Amino acid sequence: MFAPCGMNCLVCYKHCYHKKPCAGCLNSDRGKPEHCRTCKIKDCVKTKELSYCFECSDYPCRLIKSLEKSYSIRYQASLMENSEFVRQYGLDLFMKAQEKRYTCPNCGGIISIHDKECSECHEKMK
Repeated sequence: MFAPCGMNCLVCYKHCYHKKPCAGCLNSDRGKPEHCRTCKIKDCVKTKELSYCFECSDYPCRLIKSLEKSYSIRYQASLMENSEFVRQYGLDLFMKAQEKRYTCPNCGGIISIHDKECSECHEKMK
């Protein structure tokens, strides 16, 4: 559930609230929101036969820089920092850190990165 761009798909609002069966970026498009199905970054990674953007010699490219800027402004999150963490420490450690960061302290649900709302109790986090 770690997207090639550095997004943790488990904290996506679509995954949190709709509990759609999403198998991740590089698998089936079944259950994915439109922007994930038509993602140019996903297509680029598939074409280059890579798993993650940070494996590419062009990283960070224009597409990543644009997405990074958007996530930084809109959600106070850095997909490039996520990618660097995975590169240095591995996916397992990254996901454990993300679980701590995005678990609701009230009920244990998942806090969406997009609107900071818990998937279970629907409380807004700060």
